[in-house]
Amino acid sequence: MKKLILLFALFIGITSVHAQTKEENEQTKSELQAQKAEKQAVADAAQAEADALQAQIDALPGWRKGGNILLTFNQSAFNNEWTGGGIGNITANLLINYDFNLLKGDYIWDNKFIVDYGVIKNKGDEAFTKSNDRIEFNSIGGKKASGNWFYSAYFNARTQLDKGADGETHFFSPAYFQAGPGMFWRKSDNLNVMISPAAAKLIVVHGEYTDPANYGLTADEFNEIGYFGVEANETTRFELGAALRGYYKLNIVKGIAMENILALYTNYLEDPQNVDVDYTMNLSMTVNKYISANLVFQAIYDDNANSNGFQIREAFGVGFNYGF
Repeated sequence: MKKLILLFALFIGITSVHAQTKEENEQTKSELQAQKAEKQAVADAAQAEADALQAQIDALPGWRKGGNILLTFNQSAFNNEWTGGGIGNITANLLINYDFNLLKGDYIWDNKFIVDYGVIKNKGDEAFTKSNDRIEFNSIGGKKASGNWFYSAYFNARTQLDKGADGETHFFSPAYFQAGPGMFWRKSDNLNVMISPAAAKLIVVHGEYTDPANYGLTADEFNEIGYFGVEANETTRFELGAALRGYYKLNIVKGIAMENILALYTNYLEDPQNVDVDYTMNLSMTVNKYISANLVFQAIYDDNANSNGFQIREAFGVGFNYGF
């Protein structure tokens, strides 16, 4: 009987201590949460002040220049006993992104230069082949109209650096040029849209690629296939249409930024219902000052280059990043 009484007393004691400890923990947790909320409110207020100061800095007249160089690598390997399948490969990619923008009174001039080149070598291949190749320059100038709107004009040039894997393309073949007047909506360096209702587009190619004799075809047979829309024995193609170009860079969290670039174009002179689409997303994840991971997604639709549907490219890599 005494043992039962002692066990009961011990149980009551343990339960009381547990209840007291739980109550103390809940009180401590509530106090800590309140302190955290106060600190967070102070941090949010400080961030709002920092954002406001940055907006004032962005509004100052003069040049704003900056860019980065990103060199990424990927590698995979499988031994002979690996039953899951797969082919070992090595890939490398160089991305150079540079912006130089001018703000002076009611005038703006935004410029962006991009070089994006990558190579891949699968196990068993004798040499590297390119997996990505683009050099592009965008320029927009304007005079303030009202609010965030500007009377403007734009220029875009795009080509590639190296010969294609099929040997059917190389530097400046094809090369694309676009220019036209329009209206430019510019919220900040990170958010803007250009609209041009009268945009000229010029496609330039080398004559060796439009000579039907090189393919054993007649001129009419060649034109059925086409070369980026350029007809037989010609080296240029001119288009006139409407263009829309948008840019949006979002800082998702500290160290992670997503850049979106969209270009749309429709040709008034031929099949205006077919809209050329070029969308690129760059997701940059910074590890430290010199190391980052980068995800690139690009979707292109151009019925003159490939009428079968969207061309899709995706690449992910970890590498070295240098900002300047």
